[in-house]
Amino acid sequence: MVGLVLAILWRRPWILVLVLVGDLVADGISLGLRDWIDRRRPPLVYPEPKPLVGVPHSGAFPSGHASTAFACAVVLAWASPRLAAPMFVLAAAIAFSRVYVGVHWPLDVLGGVLLGAIVGGVLVFLSRRWRFGAGGDSAA
Repeated sequence: MVGLVLAILWRRPWILVLVLVGDLVADGISLGLRDWIDRRRPPLVYPEPKPLVGVPHSGAFPSGHASTAFACAVVLAWASPRLAAPMFVLAAAIAFSRVYVGVHWPLDVLGGVLLGAIVGGVLVFLSRRWRFGAGGDSAA
């Protein structure tokens, strides 16, 4: 939503495109890794305490929520540096919530954070290289 609002207010559709690409790429990679690694989620290892939400059927590592949250946070922090702190706080809250509700181990979330930060960083690097964003509004 933040990417959409910024894209509309600033008339820079590339912001929304980068956020969506970051979300999709981070989610796709994390899903592939979860299927490949196939780490069991906490409720499948310990019957108590019961998770607060439904347990996904995919593996646990890395957290897809943490991956997408941090990929989007990195892109949005680059596009609007004044929003960096709130974006990273929100991403951290999303990541922590996965452990809190009982469907991820802390290491799953850390792996997701790292994956998301890498995906976001690569998108920012490519955007700078192609002169999108802060350095210009169109491809070189």
